[in-house]
Amino acid sequence: MTAPPATLALAGGAVFHGRSIGADGEALGEVVFNTAMTGYQEILTDPSYCRQIVTLTVPHVGNTGANREDYESDRVFAAGLVIRDLPVTESNWRKDISFSGFLRSEGVVSIAGIDTRRLTRILREEGAQQSCILVGEGRHEEALARARAAPGMMGLDLARVVTADSSYEWPEGCDDSAAGWMIGAGEPQFERIVAYDYGIKRNILRSLARLARRVTVLPAETPASEALSLKPDGVFLSNGPGDPEPCGYAIKAVREILGQGTPVLGICLGHQILGLACGARTMKMKFGHHGANHPIVDLDSGEVAISSQNHGFAVDEDSLPDCLRATHRSLFDGTLQGLAHRGLPAIGFQGHPEASPGPHDLGYAFKRFSRLMER
Repeated sequence: MTAPPATLALAGGAVFHGRSIGADGEALGEVVFNTAMTGYQEILTDPSYCRQIVTLTVPHVGNTGANREDYESDRVFAAGLVIRDLPVTESNWRKDISFSGFLRSEGVVSIAGIDTRRLTRILREEGAQQSCILVGEGRHEEALARARAAPGMMGLDLARVVTADSSYEWPEGCDDSAAGWMIGAGEPQFERIVAYDYGIKRNILRSLARLARRVTVLPAETPASEALSLKPDGVFLSNGPGDPEPCGYAIKAVREILGQGTPVLGICLGHQILGLACGARTMKMKFGHHGANHPIVDLDSGEVAISSQNHGFAVDEDSLPDCLRATHRSLFDGTLQGLAHRGLPAIGFQGHPEASPGPHDLGYAFKRFSRLMER
């Protein structure tokens, strides 16, 4: 069966014509490019991509099909997908369904057959922008109008959109070999870690389960008093989508948790919320960092690590108050990648130490969190 035509339009005026490889209909969202060469399922099911259309810069996508094991959440959160080429043949022993079948079953409007190099150059030069994918013939004017009418990411609190409806205990224990590189074999050292879900990924939960016998996941708007009543050894602030500044409920809760001296680790959006709770500011980036090959430098040791990244906002290093110090910085654009509180047991990392997909160079973030809890 011939794939129906599809159009991708950017608010800046660029229009691309290709073919539909997913669900029918339309997709609206901020279009961003991701430079990872593997892990398309993990990327699409990462809640941090809520209301974003993902462009994968690797040219061939989908050649290993899809399976349920590689989901990072219960469903696809990306608003849409843009790729260069969908291979004719798929082959992998773990495959449950074809990639296009996966996209259709998840309702993901997707387009293939466009020049993703040109699209990426536009985004690098003009910045991330609102876009629209429409399936059907001759709909470029309609797609362009919808892209220009779509709201931007500034001011959007999406953590409360993607968070869990209620608290739960993470069910997977410490026999998960996927996280074994982090702290070695053996029983978890701590009794309980509380994890705030702003859009949490499963591999983060697997990583935390290596540290504590119980990992309790709380919805984003849970008050600090409820989290502290569980007497956690530490509190984890997860990744997530959207602008951190409107998340006043999270900023307030983190301030109260810090005031009690409870160890805190923030990742991605959680890192930004930690910075805001301590008095720093955040900023919208031109096109963000999305990929699994981003070099960062540890300012204490001088060592360089390759990291997985997925964020469109960052903590402004120039705004750090005296109580915070920078610990890591991007070697791509010099933006802040890590911070630590000078007087309290609290650290934040902008990159993703749990990877999935990506390198494990930043896995020591969980070791540092463990040392904070030991103290």
